Amino acid sequence: MVKDNQIKAKQLAELEERRARAREMGGKERVEKQKKQGKLTARERIDRLLDKGTFREIGMFAKSRSTAYREVPADGVVTGYGEIDGRKVYIFSQDFTSKGGTLSEIHGKKICSILDSAIRVGCPIIGINDSGGARIQDGVDSLSLYGSMFFRNTMASGVIPQICAILGPTAGGAVYSPALMDFIFMVN
Repeated sequence: MVKDNQIKAKQLAELEERRARAREMGGKERVEKQKKQGKLTARERIDRLLDKGTFREIGMFAKSRSTAYREVPADGVVTGYGEIDGRKVYIFSQDFTSKGGTLSEIHGKKICSILDSAIRVGCPIIGINDSGGARIQDGVDSLSLYGSMFFRNTMASGVIPQICAILGPTAGGAVYSPALMDFIFMVN
């Protein structure tokens, strides 16, 4: 019994360590650079938008299959659900501090999964875009996910509200999904 508890305590400590690493996002240096530009991080944006304590992250430990570079926390996009004024919403926020918020295969699959959940449940989807486009290192696998996202945007059209905020440089394929959403907000 004592040994089981020690094993569980060790596993919980390891889990918390992994969560802490994921929350660091692109690293202290990149987060500081983002702050100097007057921008919030992906997680801060979600925290400020949603009701306090309601966000539930999905896919925190997801990572790219590519081994051409160091691990990218949450694969460059924070996804989940929470509440705004007590109403459930699904949300994704691209993390510019992690590989410029670029879309990889897994990044795209996370967004598609959140879109699917929002459609299934009938809740609004909020996309916070801050992306350099496709992650070229991942090849055509990343590009194909844009088509999957666009398909879901069109399937959600007229079914659920789709809200997008473009809060940083958004390039390449990353501009088309917002164009298919119902409400689009942009910063200068």
